[in-house]
Amino acid sequence: MSMTPNETTVPLLPCASGEETTAFFKSLGFAVTYEQYRPYLYLVFELSGFALHYGKTPKGTDPANEDAGGCLVFVDDVAAYHAHFTAAMRAAHGKVLAKGLPRITRYRPGASRFTLMDPNGNSILFVQRDEPMELEYGGDRSLPPLQRALDNARIFREFKNDDKAAFRTVTSALRRHGDAAAVDRATAHAVLIELAVALGERERIPDLKAGLEALLPGLDEDERRRVAEEASLADGLEAWIAKQ
Repeated sequence: MSMTPNETTVPLLPCASGEETTAFFKSLGFAVTYEQYRPYLYLVFELSGFALHYGKTPKGTDPANEDAGGCLVFVDDVAAYHAHFTAAMRAAHGKVLAKGLPRITRYRPGASRFTLMDPNGNSILFVQRDEPMELEYGGDRSLPPLQRALDNARIFREFKNDDKAAFRTVTSALRRHGDAAAVDRATAHAVLIELAVALGERERIPDLKAGLEALLPGLDEDERRRVAEEASLADGLEAWIAKQ
């Protein structure tokens, strides 16, 4: 059997609310290229060079579980897509949709992906095309314990969308490895501050900032610069989620 290698795959995602889904994607700048509600639901949204197709939601699917379906969108510049969706949300809603459904996950400089959650509980992952194929999901074991925990938290945060697990991982490692290098402990505090902002647990921030400040005198100039760069991400996140 001879096959021509020019196949195209199209994700068909479940849709619980056609009207809400259409409004959401239109607000992000997608064109509605097919729109049918009867005798059955079928919607197609297109942006740039890709399309998302939506059909009937299987019985018993609850969008709140956020496990309805999903797809990957591989792009050359993932940061540009995040910036586009962020700007569109602010224009349409006066803020970034960072909580509940629909929403967009935050993007940290240098990250290789982010997730757009639609109103139906589908995950649409935008992935940098040159993202490494092999990832160490348990934390790089060649690193010292606290650095390994920070690496593990990165995986939780950026690949599993689990900020709570990331926070627990770093908090536990700080408690167990109080003899780690001061720069690593300071970095851990800065990471926790950003995670506290993401989780909406701002009551934790004063103590974390006090812990960070106490460690700064023991750092050299280069270490302070590195920690300051990490700490600045919390301010950037605050600005990103703030109403415009």
